[in-house]
Amino acid sequence: MKFSQWLGFILVVVFCYILWKIRQLLLLFFTAVVIANSLNHLVKWFQKQGIKRSYGVLLAIGFLLIAIAVFVGIIIPPFAEQLPELINLVPQGIEQLIIKLRELASKIDPELLQRLPTTQQLIQQLTQQLQPLVNQIAGQGLSVFYTTLAIPLSLLLLLALTAMLLANPQPYRQGFIRLFPSFYRKKIDAILIQCDEYLQTWLIKVLFQMIIFAILSFISLLILQIPLALAQAMSAGILAFIPNIGLLLSLIPPISIALLEAPWKSIFITILYIVIQQIESNFLDPLIIKKKVVLLPAIVLLSQLFFTIIFGFLGFFLALPLAVVCKVWIKEVLIKDILDVWQEDS
Repeated sequence: MKFSQWLGFILVVVFCYILWKIRQLLLLFFTAVVIANSLNHLVKWFQKQGIKRSYGVLLAIGFLLIAIAVFVGIIIPPFAEQLPELINLVPQGIEQLIIKLRELASKIDPELLQRLPTTQQLIQQLTQQLQPLVNQIAGQGLSVFYTTLAIPLSLLLLLALTAMLLANPQPYRQGFIRLFPSFYRKKIDAILIQCDEYLQTWLIKVLFQMIIFAILSFISLLILQIPLALAQAMSAGILAFIPNIGLLLSLIPPISIALLEAPWKSIFITILYIVIQQIESNFLDPLIIKKKVVLLPAIVLLSQLFFTIIFGFLGFFLALPLAVVCKVWIKEVLIKDILDVWQEDS
């Protein structure tokens, strides 16, 4: 290799190393981009109504802060009041489930019961297996940006970045586009537009899904007279943000508590949650979302694992928008512009 090639290779390695070291900052910036992108559509709507952009930005940020204040002031207090009791009841319900399973195993085969581990042994084995992954996620997620003292500073930085991007997004957009060769800048602009559309679709879908799932879960739990319905419905709504495993995680508290009340209710809860998920995804989603973001379930799951390992806890929650953006770039750049036009040398 020539000296210039070696120099280029070294610069690429150094650049990748720098990106790796500041990955948490890049994720924070990506979060600001996602929020600013969603608020920008609201600002554009204000502009269509004859309001100046500067005032539209202030109104959009004001609406966001008011929504957060309403959520914290009205919904959080009763949720926080029920949460400690929920935390106490769930382990009791899980222990009751294990007891029922052991009773069933003893009826099927008495010798099988002796080979099954006890509750304490199960917890100990599960803790030992998950501890390395938890430590790794904690080490990634609780870095300088996510320690207890830095969380308020991170939120302020996130709000400041969002406001700056929202106030005048074009210079940032054009600056990013100019990093690419002149002949490819139109394509990059088209890719950014496509990412913008997909992120908007994802955000509308996930907010709609969280609200619908929380409301329907609350109504279902009230009908079945399950205690702490509000706390469990709020948990279900929040966990609906997580694709694939969110539904499974949201089932744990109501099923555990139902086992303490009446075991038959746990079966109805499972059926109801699956029905709610199917109604939301197959009937309500198409009414709200015209352009659907399509990602294979296995790709979504692998993306969750990958971005959790790379970015930590926040990467787990932002895995889907990250995967959506990566999909657009891979499809438009790698597949269409490289692999599809790659011809074998004659």
